[in-house]
Amino acid sequence: MSIQYAKGEALYSGKSKSLFGTNNHDELIAVFRDDTTAFNGEKKASLQAKGAVNNAISTFIMEHLNKAGISTHYIRKLTDTETLVKRLDMIPLESVVRNIATGSLCRRLGVESGLALSPPLYELFLKNDDLGDPLVNDNHAVAFGWATTDQLQQMFTLSIAINTTLVDLFAEADLILVDAKYEFGIYHGQVVLGDEISPDSCRIWDRLTGDSLDKDRF
Repeated sequence: MSIQYAKGEALYSGKSKSLFGTNNHDELIAVFRDDTTAFNGEKKASLQAKGAVNNAISTFIMEHLNKAGISTHYIRKLTDTETLVKRLDMIPLESVVRNIATGSLCRRLGVESGLALSPPLYELFLKNDDLGDPLVNDNHAVAFGWATTDQLQQMFTLSIAINTTLVDLFAEADLILVDAKYEFGIYHGQVVLGDEISPDSCRIWDRLTGDSLDKDRF
């Protein structure tokens, strides 16, 4: 018999997802909305079925990562737009892994767009829209209490493992994982991947044409 989950109060509403409580304190329901944004929320639109598409993509990737032994918050898909996830105590940092230089990295450092990065470049950003998600380092994170040294090391190790796994997965479909943003939280003392992995959180290029297949199109 399947377990029924009652959607409780709204706890959080981000740019494209909302989180609701459930009758189990350790679990939440993530709702993928049709909203899409760009330029730190300055450009906004609603795209038909976008929430369902992102939920399907993120579900596929999270299930693949779970099978690969990488801990995620994903439990199971409930509906086309809803997923049951573990309730995490989120770390207010974004881990970005870049396989190819493009976007803000090129603007910031003046490097050539399309430059392959080997090994992949790992960067850390403070998750704060009002400040424009500034680049930070481990010393900032520890000094301001955003994460411990051990948590930061786990985030780095997990981010590189996720990147390696997904580069191979995307290559099977003639896709290039250019870069991706990962967010982590604490679940029963363990650092766990949260949020989503979808075209909203990573750059994906068609290997044959070089066309962008992610939010950059918007």
